[in-house]
Formats: sequence, structure tokens, C-alpha cells
Amino acid sequence: MGFFSTASRRLGIAGELLSFFARNKRWWMLPVILVVLFTAVLIVLGQSSALAPFVYALF
Repeated sequence: MGFFSTASRRLGIAGELLSFFARNKRWWMLPVILVVLFTAVLIVLGQSSALAPFVYALF
């Protein structure tokens, strides 16, 4: 068993995504997905939390 098959079983969907990237040589997609997730977190935090002024200060 390789690293990616073990990670796939332990991490669920995220592990399957990593193993997909490894099998299909799509490592260039990883930074794109991380930026999208980071943007989504900023949007969620910026809508209705005490962290909103700090999120708005970034832009």
C-alpha cells in the first residue's frame, strides 16, 4: 500500500482528491483549490462575525 491509498482511506474526500491529483499528474490544480477555499473562508468570516472588520481591512 502506498501513501496515497492510505491517505485516501483516512482523509475521506480530501484524500481521494489528493490521490486523484497524484494519479493524473494534476498537482498544478492544488494551489487553485487552496485559493478558492481561502476565499470561501474569507467570505464566510466577513459576512456576520466579529472578524469582519479585519477581513475588510485585507482588501
